[in-house]
Amino acid sequence: MKNLAKIAIIGLVCGTCFKGLAAEFADGPIIFGYGKHAPVKQDMRLAKDTKMKVVFDISKAGKDGGLNRGFDSIARFYNMHVANGIPTKNIDLVVVVHGGATNELRNGKSYQAKYGKENPNNELIKTLIANEVQFVQCGQSAAYHQVDNEDMIEGVDMALSAMTAHVLLAEKGYSQNPF
Repeated sequence: MKNLAKIAIIGLVCGTCFKGLAAEFADGPIIFGYGKHAPVKQDMRLAKDTKMKVVFDISKAGKDGGLNRGFDSIARFYNMHVANGIPTKNIDLVVVVHGGATNELRNGKSYQAKYGKENPNNELIKTLIANEVQFVQCGQSAAYHQVDNEDMIEGVDMALSAMTAHVLLAEKGYSQNPF
């Protein structure tokens, strides 16, 4: 019994000590409610005049019909770089969506008709689009999932394929950010 009491006390003390070491994650300063990020002591310095042209590839749907972690990661990318001094005008982001994530670009009416509930990604995608993040849907995946242009959230562009979109974006100087 004495050993259990000692273990409990050590656990409380260690938990208190380590609690102060945990990073404080926060959203914003551009996308609120999503894209939480933490301050970091950087060894690789980020110049304030850095220009970022980045394409993200999202093919996996969110777990259990919930928010897609990939879309939240894009909000984090945007938030953390602006929070660290990169002006929004220097950040040009494109999201290429294909595979299982295709249905997550369905607008409210289309998503409701297919799944009988609200699209958990709708608000975030609309917020990203309002902040000049471009969304490109793979036409081949859209055809496979029977998603027409009018079924998608307003502002999503249709490409012939995800592969085609990546080639065209690479020609324009976009780097691909791996997930």
